[in-house]
Amino acid sequence: MVYLKLFLSFMKIGLFSFGGGYAMIPLIQREAAARGWLHATALVDIIAVAEMTPGPIAVNAATYIGYRTAGFAGSIVATAGVSLPPILLIFIIASYFFRFRDRPVISTVFYGVRPAVTGLIIAAAVFIAEVALIGEKPVSLRALQFRPAAFLNFTEGLIMLAVFIALLKFKLHPLLLIALAGLAGIAVWGLP
Repeated sequence: MVYLKLFLSFMKIGLFSFGGGYAMIPLIQREAAARGWLHATALVDIIAVAEMTPGPIAVNAATYIGYRTAGFAGSIVATAGVSLPPILLIFIIASYFFRFRDRPVISTVFYGVRPAVTGLIIAAAVFIAEVALIGEKPVSLRALQFRPAAFLNFTEGLIMLAVFIALLKFKLHPLLLIALAGLAGIAVWGLP
């Protein structure tokens, strides 16, 4: 039964996600939280590791969540679930696209999908920033107005700011920045 839930959940994510891995993050987060597969902090950790490893974020996340939920077979099922719909859709769309690409309705659909994908990517960025800087603690807007420092994780915020500045100003390679941020985390919090 867990295999079927994994397959159907990730098939839904793969079927209704346009715009790549970042656009899938809000759907993955919602499914994983609704089914109790993992918490927001674990998902942010998965996204960080998925960024460093080869392959798409959604496939790496599906593989990890599947493995964590139901072992090796669960990772295969979840990966198949998230990969199968886009592959089938690409074959179907490719066979018809060149026949209909000049029709106005096709370009209109693509113009309509762009803002939705942008919104999903922004939602993913806000989710990751919220979990990284605030954590999973429920925070009310009223509480933030009076004592924002009590909720923010300044150490992680400083690491994020330093990486952002190093990337923009000094043009350091992203792999070097990931390694340096990891070392900063070890220096601050120690090894797990």
